[in-house]
Amino acid sequence: MSSVEEVEAALAEERAALAGAGDERALEEWRTRVLGRSGRLTAILRSLGERPPELRRELGRAANQAKAALERDLAERQRELAERELAALSAGSLDVTLPGRPRPRGGLHPITQTLREILAVFSEMGFASVEGPEVELDRYNFDRLRIPEDHPARDMWDTFWFDEEPSGAGRLLLRTHTSPMQIRYMERHEPPIRIVVPGRCYRYEATDATHEWMMQQVEVLAVDEGISMADLKGTLWECARRLFGSGRQVLLRNSYFPFVEPGVELAVDCFACDGTDPACTVCRGSRWLEIMGAGMVHPEILEASGYDSGRYTGFAAGMGVERIAMLRYGVEDIRHFYQNDLRFLSQF
Repeated sequence: MSSVEEVEAALAEERAALAGAGDERALEEWRTRVLGRSGRLTAILRSLGERPPELRRELGRAANQAKAALERDLAERQRELAERELAALSAGSLDVTLPGRPRPRGGLHPITQTLREILAVFSEMGFASVEGPEVELDRYNFDRLRIPEDHPARDMWDTFWFDEEPSGAGRLLLRTHTSPMQIRYMERHEPPIRIVVPGRCYRYEATDATHEWMMQQVEVLAVDEGISMADLKGTLWECARRLFGSGRQVLLRNSYFPFVEPGVELAVDCFACDGTDPACTVCRGSRWLEIMGAGMVHPEILEASGYDSGRYTGFAAGMGVERIAMLRYGVEDIRHFYQNDLRFLSQF
């Protein structure tokens, strides 16, 4: 058999094999075996250099023509199989003319939505967002915030402690609030300071409708010359107005926090009733809803950070994101946020 006859025989054999390929997988196997880099016709073309010169042209022409013919046959066979599959689907219970079913779209968690809105409010007032470590030293979490080991205020926090202790640095714990970042930031920066500190906090306590062992907080800190309670009230009023509505009234009432003096709580008027309905599930007739603690930064904290407390003053505030989300959306149990129930989360 001459070399040209060999090509013609290969062409006939492979056409018959192609006709017997019944699905896409078989077609791909045939293509690799015949037309691939190590395929049958490719091997013939690569062997032209070994043939006598008088046969190379004729053999090369025949091999290229056979390859082109088989490529056309492959495309035609692929089209035939696609039409057959479509016809089979159309004849069955599946209506291929119907539009596809849309995939459900996800969304941001309600706590993430609330956190981003809080940060956006303060960003527009000129505050930068910074983050601190969740595993904290007790001297930043307590001592530097005027909460020594024997201070009764430590009873407010049940704490996750670590057994290991870094050499000479103090004990490690999961931070109970985001306030430690106040100290860390003031140690490294000079006034003026305008920051918010978002992050998770942890407390070893029993969970109920208003308490969780993990929560999100946002810390607010401003330090500069001439900052007063009026600046604090104006800033927090704008925050409450943006989060709860333009008609909100704000109440500052005295409270105690070791790291501020004086200390206050911020409350907004009830948005579900006029404050006189004892059956109101939001305020229970008290009119006011506490949303955060705040106050003027204690002079001792400013001095410990290297600031002149006679020159600089500042205010700080801390808010629980879950608390604000519960009030905004009328959620009565904080545990709903982290139970991953799509029936609850999809409402937001």
